[in-house]
Parts: sequence; C-alpha cells; structure tokens
Amino acid sequence: MPKNPTLSARAWALLLVLCGTIFLEGIDVAMLAVAVPSIRSDLGLSTGTAAWVMSAYVLGYAGFTLLGGRAADLLGRRRMFLTWLTVFMLFSGLGGFATEGWMLITARFVTGVAAAFMTPAAMSIITTSYAEGPERNKALLVFAGTAAGGFSLGLVIGGLLTALGWRWVFFAPVIFAGAVLLAAFKLLPAEGRPARATGGFDLAGAVVAAGAMLLLAFGIVRLEHGLDSWELTAAAFAAGLLLTGLFVAVERRAKNPLVRLGFLRKAATVRADLGMMLFVGAFFGFQFVVTLYLQELRGWSSFETALALIVMGVDAVLAPTLTPRLVNRFGNAKVAFGGFVLAAVTYVVFLQIGSDWTYAAMFPLLLLNGVAFAVVYGPLTIAATDGVDEEEQGLASGLLTTATQFGSAVGISAVTAVYGLSATSDPMDAFRAALAVPVAMILLGGLLTATGLRTRPVRHMEAESPSAEPVRERQTV
Repeated sequence: MPKNPTLSARAWALLLVLCGTIFLEGIDVAMLAVAVPSIRSDLGLSTGTAAWVMSAYVLGYAGFTLLGGRAADLLGRRRMFLTWLTVFMLFSGLGGFATEGWMLITARFVTGVAAAFMTPAAMSIITTSYAEGPERNKALLVFAGTAAGGFSLGLVIGGLLTALGWRWVFFAPVIFAGAVLLAAFKLLPAEGRPARATGGFDLAGAVVAAGAMLLLAFGIVRLEHGLDSWELTAAAFAAGLLLTGLFVAVERRAKNPLVRLGFLRKAATVRADLGMMLFVGAFFGFQFVVTLYLQELRGWSSFETALALIVMGVDAVLAPTLTPRLVNRFGNAKVAFGGFVLAAVTYVVFLQIGSDWTYAAMFPLLLLNGVAFAVVYGPLTIAATDGVDEEEQGLASGLLTTATQFGSAVGISAVTAVYGLSATSDPMDAFRAALAVPVAMILLGGLLTATGLRTRPVRHMEAESPSAEPVRERQTV
C-alpha cells in the first residue's frame, strides 16, 4: 500500500460526512461556551444554573460514551449514527426555544447523550471502511483535524451568533446537522444485522457502566466547587468507584459482555487512551486559564478572546497535511511524544505570564500549542484503534472518546478548583497556580507516552504466498 494513498471521490465524500459530525460536536461546545454569559443574563439564571448548562452536556457525553461505542458494534454503526444524529439535531433545536434553566439543562444533557452514541459510531465507521494502514491513518488524521477546527472556529462563530441572539447558537447546529443527515442517508454503507447482536445484549453491564460513568463525571464536575459541599463530591467518587468494581464483576460473568475485559490488556491501546486523557485535559485546562486571564484580568470581550485563541486552530490545517508525513517517517510514538514536548514547553513558559504581556508575546506560545495538538491527537487516535478486530472497533472508539471527555472535564474542573482556592490579593498568583495543573498533566502524559518509544518486530505475511516479507520494526504508542 502506498504511503500517501489517494482516496476515491466517494471515499472522500463519506469521510466528509463523518467529519461533519465531529465538527458539529466541536462547534456546538465552543459556541455555547461563548454564549453562556448572554444566556444567563437574558434568562436570569443563577451562577450555579448557568454552570450546569455546560456541565449537563459533559455528564451526558462522558456518562454514555462507553455504552455508545459498544452499541455501534452490537446494534449497527449506521443505525446508531443516523438515530443519534437525529436526536442531537432535535434537542439542539429544543434548547433554542428554552425559557427556563431546567429546559436548557435537560436539552444539553440529552444532546450530550446523543453525541456519546454518534461520535464513536462515526469513528468506528472510519476504522471499518478504510483499509488499516496509510489509508485509515489519513482518514483518522483528517477526522482529528476537523475536530480541532470545529472547536477553534466555534469560538468565533459563537461570538458572531451571540451578537445576533444567543438562540442562534442552538439553531445553527440544527441546520448543519440536517445537511449532514441527508448526506449520510445516501453515503453511509449499508449493513446487515451485526452477528454478535443476536447473542443478546449485556443490559446489566450497560446500566452499571452508565451509572459508574455518570457518577464519576459528576464528581469531576463537582471539583470546580472546591471545598464547598466536598462531602457530595467525595460521595459521587466513592459511588462511582463502587459501581466500577461491580461492572467488572458483571462483565466477568456475562455471556456477551459489554466490554470484553481481555481488551483492556492491549497495552498500546490503554496507553494511547490514558495519554489522550492527560493531553486533552492539559490542553483545555490551559485554554480555560488563558481565557480567564484575557477576560477577567485584561478586560477583553468574549469575541476578542475568541479571535486571540483562533491561532490554536492551526491544528485543523496541520493535522491532515503535516502530521501524516511525520507519522510515515517517524511513527506514531515519536510524533506524539514530540507533541507532548511542544505542549510542555508552551505551558512552562506561560508560567512566567505577567499582567502586562502583549498579544505578540503570547502569539508564538498559542501557535506552538496548536501545533502540539496537531501532532498528538491524530497519532494517539490511530494508536488507540490500530490492530483492533473489526467487531470491537466501536468499543475502541468508545474508550478513546470516553478518555477524551473525562480528560477535558478533569482539566477544566481541576484548573477551576485550584484557581478558586488560590485566589489572593494578587490575581496573577491564582493564574500561575492554575497553570500548574496543565503542566503536571502534560508532563505525566509525556512520560506515559515515552514508554511506547520502543520498537518490536512485526512479521507481515503475504495473503496467498508461503513466503514472508522481511521482518520490519514497528513503533507502538
């Protein structure tokens, strides 16, 4: 297979449809983050209610992603994709008609659940529709770049739409999702009933897994409240861990387990998932601190802040162009590790931030952070799904997406908690303390990824030939 495969027109069309969902998910989150202050003011929401407008989505997404990924394997990827894209579109529209806080929170929670089923289905369609190797890698890198571009552009689009009226932040995704849905009906490959679905569905495992993920996600979101009602936070974590233990026991006895426990023995996959969790947590934690710095200390508007941060969207350009060349030459492990190093340099230098920094001083660091995202996200995505059997690609995608969502929740919540606890007469002390969180996460993630820099021999056999190719060295993440 060539190192730089040329995809057919239909293959590109299918990929663009699948990328449309991750782009939709990215702009949806980013636009709402910009619009929350206007929503709070217009509807007269309390601070706590406004916070839950954002947190409800995280709970739904993180709580059901594992189940969503496995459902794609067992119930059909096309079926799950189309069904939950429709739900995403409908409840995004309902959020635009909300007149009370509880209506917004409900709409955001269900939208998050929809994304939890839709996103792993889209990723697993990619990993089963494109041949493993350069072709699949190219598709996954384009998918990763689109995800990053959606979030970056969403910040600016959200600022523009909020100026027209915050309800457009909910209505715009409906229009985009409708276009993607129409194209998906024509382009998604037909599929029969998955063979393993006939063996029964692990309902007990599904219920326990969803409960454990919801409680753990709730505990993470609660971290941003600091020591306020710490008993509730501790109870959520304890209950979540208890259900996690129960889930393992259920899966050991299940005839057709939701998660085959042997799958978790794949060291490269688990390492990629944990690396992704730490990297994404550091990335979003850093972005949140920078946003606070620009808006609260420097007095920039939300739109000015969005324009300042859009430079990090360079990953949308580099991920499908530069990163594939780097991966072909150096392998996933070295490229991902290099990205961790770039991010670590960015965060450590930013620790020296002062109250009078010019944007010209910040620009190179923000650009470097975008480059780091481009050379980490895609390679880790490839590593997390590489070598996985087709019938478990949904599970692999679900685990990766779960790690991503938990990472973003941990990063933002931990940064918020440290910032609140470190508030002093000098706000710069609090900013620097909060910046220590992404520094710690990126260093830990870098050390974890470095353990995959070793090489191991892999023998590739010709399909219909008794002779073998020479042994090749392959890097694992």
